[in-house]
Amino acid sequence: MAMKITPYQRPFTLPETTGATRSQANGAPAFGDLLAAELGTTANLTVSKHAAQRLHSRGIQLSPETLTKIGDAVDKAAAKGSRETLVLTDEAALVVAVKDRTVVTVFERDHLKEGIVTSIDSAVIV
Repeated sequence: MAMKITPYQRPFTLPETTGATRSQANGAPAFGDLLAAELGTTANLTVSKHAAQRLHSRGIQLSPETLTKIGDAVDKAAAKGSRETLVLTDEAALVVAVKDRTVVTVFERDHLKEGIVTSIDSAVIV
């Protein structure tokens, strides 16, 4: 079930690509373009191409409230001097580069039990 996300104070952006527009070989818009259009301006976070693919392939949908909490978690991590933080939500776990506010990767929270998260210096539970 797709949820309509309404924009609010913080912009949601996707990374720039080379070329004027992104599209698939069949002429359809790229997933990142559709995601950006659907989310509009929401959390002042940039989502890497890899993270966008993970969100799509795993069917993870983040509510506007969750996006706000993620943005607030990144703010808290930045205030403590973090560089790479793990943000745990009810739906997912996100690794975020704090300085440039980029979501590097996303995985289902249940998969935390199966592995180790590396290259982080903090974790925030929202």
